[in-house]
Amino acid sequence: MANIRGPQSKEYGCYRSTSILRRIDCCPPLQLVVPVRDLTEDFLRATSSAAAAAYGWIGKGDGKAADGAAVEAMRDVFDTIPFDGRVAIGEGERDDAPMLWIGEPLGSSQGLENAQMIDIAVDPLECTNHVANDLPNAMAVLAAAPRGALLHAPDCYMDKIAGPSILKGEISLEGSTQYNLEATSHVLDRPISDLTVVVMDRPRHTDLISRIEGIGANVRLIGDGDIAAALDAADPDSNTDLLMGIGAAPEGVIT
Repeated sequence: MANIRGPQSKEYGCYRSTSILRRIDCCPPLQLVVPVRDLTEDFLRATSSAAAAAYGWIGKGDGKAADGAAVEAMRDVFDTIPFDGRVAIGEGERDDAPMLWIGEPLGSSQGLENAQMIDIAVDPLECTNHVANDLPNAMAVLAAAPRGALLHAPDCYMDKIAGPSILKGEISLEGSTQYNLEATSHVLDRPISDLTVVVMDRPRHTDLISRIEGIGANVRLIGDGDIAAALDAADPDSNTDLLMGIGAAPEGVIT
């Protein structure tokens, strides 16, 4: 037996078109810890199969073909897993890519009594362009939680901030750039000039980059791959201290 733990709350900013939504999204009144059969190995098999299917497309310049191969391989594995699953958030709707569609049923126990009801946030191939162009940090990723516990945020973008666990409760999307850098500096006991913040290289981040550099921290720009960047920021032994900026919802929920 294992536990799937749903978050009590998730803070985010959601952008759809020109409108901005900011709220605290709280889970339904589920048990915070739900005993379930351990599906870890099954989900690992799903992501491994997707990654293996995309491998043959590395450097061939066709990101959509790589994405499609990953999607089909992951779907085939999900169909063998004994659970009542549902895609809560995925990719494809936003960029017309191959997709595990939102609301798609997954698993071999659909509708069965006592079946584990699990929601999935998934990106069968994160960084499709990196596969196409033989660049690093492409990956097959998913997150799983009890039914209803994952944020539903299709076709939208999020404000994001990520860092090591020691910063939990110290940094916030509601805080200014200066507030978050000063909090990070204080908790990590390092000068702001020693901090490195990863930001996606997008026009929307021009002001953010200027603020970070103006406060005295270092900026490392990335073209794609904010899941890998967030994981890097969460690692206290990495050379990255924070991830900041606006990015797509699926990657935010998965991270």
